Amino acid sequence: MRYEELADFPCSITRPLVVLGDRWTLLVLKTAFNGVRRFNAFQTTLGIPRGRLQDRLDRLVEHEILAKQKGADGTYEEYRLTPKGHDLYPVLIAFRDWGDRYMAPEGPPVHFMHRDCTGEAHVTLACDECGEHVTARDIAPLPGPGMTAEVAASAPAPRTGSARST
Repeated sequence: MRYEELADFPCSITRPLVVLGDRWTLLVLKTAFNGVRRFNAFQTTLGIPRGRLQDRLDRLVEHEILAKQKGADGTYEEYRLTPKGHDLYPVLIAFRDWGDRYMAPEGPPVHFMHRDCTGEAHVTLACDECGEHVTARDIAPLPGPGMTAEVAASAPAPRTGSARST
């Protein structure tokens, strides 16, 4: 399968990776969440080549993750996170949690604190039925309504039942 074909592959992990899966795109998103809105500020903050930055911004606008609009005085354009873009914040926090755990031996460089109670924000995986926290060992991927018959036929049989020994 060619990379361009992955956007049509019936997988809700693969499809977003086609849009978000390179380091510059995620860094542009992180920078947008930090309040940067103008092209030159993205370029200065990230040190990214201008053409590459324009490509990433255009892709994020095309996929409605960022919206391009006139700035307050109308002389420049800003890139603002859309609701679809804001929904990616937990993804960045999950990256941060992983990075703090495995790539920050001196400790977290930044704490992301809840403004109301000052507790630290983390991403957790939980069952929407019982609320129990789960890991990859507790999950059984099963075909959903968007799965094609061709892919379903070639997929390995899912493991079901409890992964935990009693």
